Amino acid sequence: MDELSAAGVRHREPMSRHTSWRVGGPADIYFRPDSREALAEFLAGLDQSLPVHWLGLGSNLLVRDGGLRGAVIVTTGALGGLSHMGEGLVEAEAGVTCTQLARRSARWQLGPAEFFAGIPGTVGGALAMNAGAFGGETWDRVVSVETIDRAGHIRRRDASDFDVGYRSVKCPEGEWFLGAHFQFESVDGDGLDRVRALLKERQDKQPLGLPSCGSVFRNPPDDHAARLIEAAGLKGLQLGGARVSEKHANFIINTGDATAADIEQLIVHIRATVRSQHGVALVPEVHIVGEPAGDA
Repeated sequence: MDELSAAGVRHREPMSRHTSWRVGGPADIYFRPDSREALAEFLAGLDQSLPVHWLGLGSNLLVRDGGLRGAVIVTTGALGGLSHMGEGLVEAEAGVTCTQLARRSARWQLGPAEFFAGIPGTVGGALAMNAGAFGGETWDRVVSVETIDRAGHIRRRDASDFDVGYRSVKCPEGEWFLGAHFQFESVDGDGLDRVRALLKERQDKQPLGLPSCGSVFRNPPDDHAARLIEAAGLKGLQLGGARVSEKHANFIINTGDATAADIEQLIVHIRATVRSQHGVALVPEVHIVGEPAGDA
């Protein structure tokens, strides 16, 4: 297969159209498969020297203004399967949104799954970083996963094959997540009420109506990044079109004309200030990828 002419492929696709921050330069190759078979064929035919990047909803991702070299593969669409397998086992593919997983599990009277409603991304991204919210973490519920490699080979792996920590997952090199089986328990009543309550709490505390990536920094041990940032006097600080949210200090919002460089410079400034004032080295939760402007 010639990946440059495959169905679903675009070239020089602006990533600002596909990231929740609404910034980012062009991707050399942008591919949205319409099936697992098309995905496997694309990967097998792709030049082995080209980097591969995976994209769900574009949250937790900062693409620099010069764009991305290599290929971007989109999980939403073809990888959208979600089903209850019985006995509390739920199968969810990488393109399923975490909110969908929370809502559907609640309808099946399974839990605890409502914490997934607080994760602003897809199952694939949640698996890749052990995303969490409201006291729950993704891999606490993972039984097994499916992965795919550069040759298009699909494997089933047990959760025990992975080294999982706080917001980190060590994967076999050259493999990416296609989906997972999650184990939940039966719960009494309609869990949708709990999902709605958590979504309202998230809406009340976070600037959800504005372009952001979700939480920018991991919480340090026994503390919260937002508290440290606010205590450093950084709430409302603006560089270019990027501003620290007044509603939640661990959010950086695009006020309308931010560049990726504005956001990255603000991240650097926050880290330096918090370290200077509190002696804490904040670790970014957001993944920063791509090339600076002028390197496209």
